[in-house]
Amino acid sequence: MFITHTEIYRFSIRMEPFVIATGTMDYAQNTLVKIHTDEGLVGYGECSAFPMIVGETQDTCLLLAREFARLWKGKDALAIHSRLKELDNYIARNTTVKSAFDMALYDLAAKHENKPLYNYLNGNVKPITTDITVGIDHAEAMAEKALAFKENGASILKVKLGKRPQEDIQRIKKIRDLIGYDIPIRIDANQGWTYATAVEVLKGIAAWNIQFCEQPMRTEDDYFLPQLRQEVAIPIMADESCYNHKDAERLIAQGACYAINIKLAKSGGIRKALQLHQVADQAGVPCMVGGMLESRLALTANVHLAYACEGIQYYDLDTCMIGHLEDPVIGGVIFDGYDIHIGDNPGIGAAVDEHFLRQCERWVV
Repeated sequence: MFITHTEIYRFSIRMEPFVIATGTMDYAQNTLVKIHTDEGLVGYGECSAFPMIVGETQDTCLLLAREFARLWKGKDALAIHSRLKELDNYIARNTTVKSAFDMALYDLAAKHENKPLYNYLNGNVKPITTDITVGIDHAEAMAEKALAFKENGASILKVKLGKRPQEDIQRIKKIRDLIGYDIPIRIDANQGWTYATAVEVLKGIAAWNIQFCEQPMRTEDDYFLPQLRQEVAIPIMADESCYNHKDAERLIAQGACYAINIKLAKSGGIRKALQLHQVADQAGVPCMVGGMLESRLALTANVHLAYACEGIQYYDLDTCMIGHLEDPVIGGVIFDGYDIHIGDNPGIGAAVDEHFLRQCERWVV
């Protein structure tokens, strides 16, 4: 099955401003690719650029997408390993845009075998309940948002922190005062603290039923993580510190984390996410599947990945629930409140509305 041409779209999705420790996003900087084949099958892939974390922008993704499409034109879409190796040989890193092309190949491969992607990956359906994220704001506003989520049926909250220590402690205190203690809270500092401030905050909120803390410090401070784990009771999850299976091997060997957050935009796609999961699973380290600001297309691919990975025990799949003002995706993941499931259509099982795409800047290679 050979690639005839690739369509590339500036897949911008309007959203309410979303604030984390490292910056604010007011629209989802996404890229969509549609890889066409001589068998008439089309593979969809999407990535969401988050420049302050992964170092790629929508424009860098779009530029490289055209180069990748030229590289692959006329080649076998089912030779996934060879195709992805060509991207790594062409340019280092740039995992975000690579993940879109990886996703499109897996969509094609599963469609070629007339299987849903999770079945192609030898996975099984399992219950999935996502958390829902409270972005950084004043403590009172965050508490009100948390209460609204709880009253709407949320059973797990994820709270963004990473600012001044005493203000972060007050954020959690206000939330707990308002919502009570019956649902767990996960926190994510997005590298916002130093070692000293991480200790201060994590000790200051330890009594408030915190399930775990994601990425407390900058990645260059990874060598502090084993010491931090000895100092505080709240479990530590690696996110920006862990892009791939080699990072996982290093962190696990150092005793640096309790768990790992897998994101396609970091790993470079499904193939390398599976490698990362295998390393973590063999070491007994649980994983979470998360994302940037993807639409329901890439979100659906994440659910397939979760079905295929027994070690993925936590789910942060709220990317299109936290302020997306439009949903151009057809099919795909279905939300029942905060419970998630997908159908058994071949491939990812999701497509994008052509009317929406006609409004997007487009290239054909």
